[in-house]
Amino acid sequence: MSKAIKKVIAEFLQEEADVNKDIVVLCSDSRGSGGLGPYAEAHKEQFVEVGIAEQNLVGISAGLAACGKRPFAVSPASFLSTRSMEQVKVDVAYSHTNVKLIGISGGVSYGALGMTHHSATDIADMASIPGLRVYFPSDQYLAKELMKVLARDEEPAYIRIGRNAVADVYEDGKVGFTMDKAVTVKEGTDLTIIACGEVVYEAKKAAEALEKEGRSVRVLDMYCLKPLDEEAVCRAARETKAILTVEEHTKYGGLGSLVAQVTAAQAPTKVRSLTLPDAPVVTGKTAEIFHHYGLDAEGIAKAARELL
Repeated sequence: MSKAIKKVIAEFLQEEADVNKDIVVLCSDSRGSGGLGPYAEAHKEQFVEVGIAEQNLVGISAGLAACGKRPFAVSPASFLSTRSMEQVKVDVAYSHTNVKLIGISGGVSYGALGMTHHSATDIADMASIPGLRVYFPSDQYLAKELMKVLARDEEPAYIRIGRNAVADVYEDGKVGFTMDKAVTVKEGTDLTIIACGEVVYEAKKAAEALEKEGRSVRVLDMYCLKPLDEEAVCRAARETKAILTVEEHTKYGGLGSLVAQVTAAQAPTKVRSLTLPDAPVVTGKTAEIFHHYGLDAEGIAKAARELL
């Protein structure tokens, strides 16, 4: 089964808004791409459309939060993490306003639209801002568990999700979710694959293929990029022979960089990172782009064999 995470989040917010009038969803000409049409129709007084004005989106959201509302700002990740970065830094993080920033169509979801619409730097962008948490949920079930917590806490956060339906990593009710702790998708002793976002499913498939070859591979879903679960990283470094990180992000300032910093300081081991290149990403469908850069199950398994 597969389902777009944006649809899960939109449905969740609609349910929350039914019972909590402080919930407000804002978007920047993105109600369609964010799957927010039904929400906007059902909750006209709890919905704000700002048009293509991402800086205003974040500033208005921060103002609403300062007045006691619980705003969720929904906008393409490529623009939310760059065009409005100053407002995120000052109005949200520095001012400590309870704004949840939901970056939709993240990574290479926009495919053929190319570099202007790809968000390949948002871990580096957003995690570098003091006071802002960063999350990349991997499937519909983990996203739902994450949103349950975020809808009720008081801290700002950035949540990046993709555009298209994502295959399930977990089963309903069996996520094993704990806030800000990596989820162990699969146990293993030879190698650990640490992934985030939509490539977690590909990492899981790769580990299953490697298991048939007699290799024991642990898979960690590091949906919490900030705060990073350093304990899980160090445990993997000590209990397996090497770590392979996989991310839909450039190699600079992403998951691989974060894991390497932790292991270098606390538990030295071999670390290799599979990332998007430090160059404009090729255009195409998400699956085609993943395959081109070795971010699909086949490419991940190949890199794991080389590392082992």
